[in-house]
Amino acid sequence: MAVSYKKLWKLLIDKDVKKKDLAQGAHISTYMINKLNRGDNVNTDTLVRIRIALDCTFDDIMEMIPDGKQEAK
Repeated sequence: MAVSYKKLWKLLIDKDVKKKDLAQGAHISTYMINKLNRGDNVNTDTLVRIRIALDCTFDDIMEMIPDGKQEAK
């Protein structure tokens, strides 16, 4: 099962927040932002920090994609 962070990027657009502002507000590195952008695995601490910074739920920033239904990169 894979994780998609497309909802996070849409939420940033909706809230007019730039990725660098998210990194500063959530106290995470640009390296973590890049991992999210690539759809790589990140730890739950990172997700919690993002959730708190954006005042949202986990469902607002990520979704699970069943195996075999991943989009081509």
